[in-house]
Amino acid sequence: MCEIEDKLVTTKFNNSITRGFAAVGEPHVAVCLLPGTEIAFDQNVECEPWFGVGILANKKIGQQLARFRQINTHHAMTHHDALEFPDGEVVLVSRLCEGQRATVLQLPAAARPQAAKERETPEVREPSLSS
Repeated sequence: MCEIEDKLVTTKFNNSITRGFAAVGEPHVAVCLLPGTEIAFDQNVECEPWFGVGILANKKIGQQLARFRQINTHHAMTHHDALEFPDGEVVLVSRLCEGQRATVLQLPAAARPQAAKERETPEVREPSLSS
């Protein structure tokens, strides 16, 4: 089961063509982020260019803050995990350069299952004394 860690690092996972986030100190364990999670990188983010991987220089985003989200969820055969930056730019997590460190700033607000269940409980009324 995946858990949110405070300190993250971008990594390429063994026996995989993809990249993602891992806990600092555990580079082979993927960390799952919920859509809406806000993270801050230690330095400006860098990613691979769309075309010419290995030929062109890495793209410098010029941003350190991002919000995790999922894109293109209606396309089954593509990567969905992405980061959205304050200027509106969206970058797939699979394009992030390895070794970048980030800190989780804020998790998304989520409805508590217990609270939702309590709201569904019917209201109980006392019987009326009048007949």
